Amino acid sequence: MPRILITGASSGIGAALARHYARADVSLVLIGRNTDRLEAVARDCRASGATVEAVRLDTRDRAAAIDLIHKADAAQPLDLVIANAAVNGGNQKGEVEPEETAFETADINYTGSLNIVLPTLSLMLKRGRGQIVLMSSLAAYAPLQDAPAYSGAKAALVAHGLALRQKVGPRGVKVNVVAPGYVKTPMGGELKGWRPLEMSAEEAAQHIVKGIAKDRDVIAFPFVLAALARTVLLLPESIRRAGLYAFRFQRRPRR
Repeated sequence: MPRILITGASSGIGAALARHYARADVSLVLIGRNTDRLEAVARDCRASGATVEAVRLDTRDRAAAIDLIHKADAAQPLDLVIANAAVNGGNQKGEVEPEETAFETADINYTGSLNIVLPTLSLMLKRGRGQIVLMSSLAAYAPLQDAPAYSGAKAALVAHGLALRQKVGPRGVKVNVVAPGYVKTPMGGELKGWRPLEMSAEEAAQHIVKGIAKDRDVIAFPFVLAALARTVLLLPESIRRAGLYAFRFQRRPRR
């Protein structure tokens, strides 16, 4: 029975991935901060036949995250761990991102991911198998002026994930980085701005699942937007600034 742990599983891409993987021969550990929404996803997954453990956790709590990973792995070794939990940065008035928001965004999106990934990695290296997925964004390649902390944290996940992949791949542990474009999720719904080639969370989950199965280093989509984003940092600043100007946004109040 495959054992899969997903953070940020109460909505959006995390919930879509949980529902996609849910079947009779799968054991799921679903982590989120919203208990009601998390339990709703867990019920759907149980209805599909999966064994499900739903856990409320703020991934910024390192001690609690490490304890959870060790307990979940002791009950049954984790085969796949997807560090998906994230929040938007930005400002509701389109002003410079507030200091408090920037720290929160960096803590959840990067440090919170490491609080899940690193203890998992240690356990997987001991047994010489397993797969870890870090959820980044195309904003890692095309930084958004209205979300500097978000863009920076997602860029750090790309660099960290690819570096780990080189190091631990020969020891039997797979590491993949996911870089989606715009996805229709409650989190994405907080943003007021242009969202080209936006897709549903279910469509995004299908891209991610296929990439994980093929062990791609970076699972970036949609193709056109990913190709454009990956060239942005190579452009002169004047051209880059003009190109990214259209992607300005404001943040609606968090739901």
